[in-house]
Amino acid sequence: MYLGIDLGTSAVKTVLVDGAQRVIASESRPLTTVSPQSGYYEQDPAQWIDATFATLDALKASHAGELSAVEGIGLSGQMHGATLLDASLRPLRPCILWNDGRSAAECLILEQRWPALRATSGNKAMPGFTAPKLLWIATHEPDIFAATKLVLLPKAYLRLVLSGEAIEDVSDASGSLWLDAARRDWSDAALAATGLSRDHMPRLVEGCAPATTLRAELARRWGMTRQPVIAGGAGDNPAGAVGIGAIGPGTAFISLGTSGALMAPTSRIAANPDRAVHTFCHAIPAMWIQAGAILSAASCLAWLARLFGVGEAELLAPLGARPQAPSPVSFLPYLAGERTPHDDPAVRGMLDGLSHGTDRGTIVQAVLEGVAFALADCRDALADAGIAIAEADVIGGGSRSPFWLSVLANVLNVPVHRFVGGETGAAFGAARLGRLAVTGEAIAAVCTRPERIETFEPDAELVDTYAGRLPAWRELYRPRH
Repeated sequence: MYLGIDLGTSAVKTVLVDGAQRVIASESRPLTTVSPQSGYYEQDPAQWIDATFATLDALKASHAGELSAVEGIGLSGQMHGATLLDASLRPLRPCILWNDGRSAAECLILEQRWPALRATSGNKAMPGFTAPKLLWIATHEPDIFAATKLVLLPKAYLRLVLSGEAIEDVSDASGSLWLDAARRDWSDAALAATGLSRDHMPRLVEGCAPATTLRAELARRWGMTRQPVIAGGAGDNPAGAVGIGAIGPGTAFISLGTSGALMAPTSRIAANPDRAVHTFCHAIPAMWIQAGAILSAASCLAWLARLFGVGEAELLAPLGARPQAPSPVSFLPYLAGERTPHDDPAVRGMLDGLSHGTDRGTIVQAVLEGVAFALADCRDALADAGIAIAEADVIGGGSRSPFWLSVLANVLNVPVHRFVGGETGAAFGAARLGRLAVTGEAIAAVCTRPERIETFEPDAELVDTYAGRLPAWRELYRPRH
């Protein structure tokens, strides 16, 4: 038996997977985000631990026998967050999250201090990444910076609590800007540019490698007969790729979670930092992921549900299974700024084209289309790096909506596929990494494609209609910096 734990932004999801790769049970606990001011997003690391322990306590209550047989644990997590620890390994402040935009000025400083940043990391300095956050801390909270002895990404902090060791995998570390992406190792020059050294960093491992073991007292708490191996794990998107078998070139997938991304595994680095394409090491050795990332995806639908005071399912139900025509309203999904292709933390969302005839369904459809158009921007930025998308699998909570997937197929003009359990892809991928760390099996034998339950083909007429709408949608973007 294997566990996959996904420390997301909105929830911790834990899945229990058997040797036949069947999800035996799953548990989820919500997380809350605090926004001290516009563009600032933080979480208390203590709630990550409470939520994770609650999911495991619940699994013990419902599936004690299966949990007792767990041999391997894989961790997946929201990327880029800065968790700062003191000499006693206690958090010094709330974690600054991936969607936080406060460090825009520090990005310019970082690139000036270290001109080789883009060539080494494969990325442009953007506020979402971890390194600029440390420069912001050094300037605005110097006492905190001086007291910082260890900087961890969210899932590495969870691993520290579970195992007592500070370890990170190379895929998650890629999102820090401190990693030499080609060498898959920390860059001393990058660390020096932010006033840090390797002493402030966790030990690095590959995602499918054994990293450490669960603390003995925690194994006893959950009734486990042995101390399970904990794998290197992965950032949430690379873990999602492992979960759907996207482990080699020629595959592409869309993540429709709190944020969104269009990603393609590659056997070589194909960076395009000038258009804010992300370069990450894959959770699989000698592989990388090129990604276009948007900061708000399914969170746009959640925002709309809060405004109307209804559940998301109630918003989607009247739309049916397929769009008949584009919404007359346009939506920019920049509720927390944007990454690909704009790298603009200050831009905000917009509804355009409202009239007396606009109803709720029109706005809901516009929101779904706005996210799809933003992913079309990602597609074109990847194309500039030589990566063509011929089809795409979809994971994340948004994958539950047939209407949304049909919109994506027509806007991107590619077949879009939905999987069984696609909404828990990252946790399932983490469980696969946990298995590989224990068994040492061939990666391709474990990381197979799950069953596709539905394919959404583009409709030629709608493809042309949406393509005609895209230029006008792009014209709505106005930089605010």
